[in-house]
Amino acid sequence: MHDKKLALAIAALLGGCATPPPAVPPQTLNDYKLGVAKRIVAASRDTYATPVPEMLKSIVVLEITVDQAGAPLEVTAFRNNGYEELTLRAITSVVDAAPFAAPEPTLLQGAGSVSFLETFLFRDDDTFQLRSLVPAQ
Repeated sequence: MHDKKLALAIAALLGGCATPPPAVPPQTLNDYKLGVAKRIVAASRDTYATPVPEMLKSIVVLEITVDQAGAPLEVTAFRNNGYEELTLRAITSVVDAAPFAAPEPTLLQGAGSVSFLETFLFRDDDTFQLRSLVPAQ
């Protein structure tokens, strides 16, 4: 009887070892963008975490292109509303936070880089919050 329980326990243990680990879903562009946004905020002193005010001083949209190693290849202003110093601060915030995590090969889709937009929401005190990190309302 004792041998039978031991054999069952060993079989269960070995059977568990043969089970493959659960599949990890492929990284999406939104997943990657969220990781980049968190890194930018962690590296900057010019951010705020309170709710976004109804009126913003400026909205800056950057197009960020990251290479396969996570280094920014290009950071350009896609949209701004004339506050050049805030546009420059947004670009500098991205560059200063680099390098980022390397994008997964599935995200690169055979290319040497991946591009996405990130929106910087500037308050009157010139601090910013990233749109990717603003909770849904």
